[in-house]
Amino acid sequence: MSFPFALRTPERTLFEGEADEVSLRAAGGDIAFLTGHVPFIGAVRVSECRIAPTGGPTVLAAVHGGLVEVDPERAVVLLAPIAELAEEIDVARARAAEARLSGSAHLGDAAAAAALERAVCRLGVAAVVASAGGLTTAATRAPAGHGSGS
Repeated sequence: MSFPFALRTPERTLFEGEADEVSLRAAGGDIAFLTGHVPFIGAVRVSECRIAPTGGPTVLAAVHGGLVEVDPERAVVLLAPIAELAEEIDVARARAAEARLSGSAHLGDAAAAAALERAVCRLGVAAVVASAGGLTTAATRAPAGHGSGS
């Protein structure tokens, strides 16, 4: 059985459709949502979001925080301030950010630490897709614009 799922940022909807499973990292740890999940509202950490669309290949996204709500009567909705589908990740830019921010010059700088965490997340999602030969698909997601921030 499936359930309606949407992944949205303030700028666009990255995915909207039926899913069999969605997994991500919430504030309390890794969590997966299946049909019939109990009601839930929780903070989302910077993490990979893995979407198993009904009848389609897995979709991966780098999600940079946010809020997820499970309403068993309606849908699961993930609202993120920044999110990117795996195929949209600029790997060279993420590598440059990681190299620039991983030095000791940024120790104690919360903004630099957050930017480094986002870069590492992007690289992790891109690496999963590269090693799997391309998991993501545009077929099941809503039309998407560009520019969900960094």
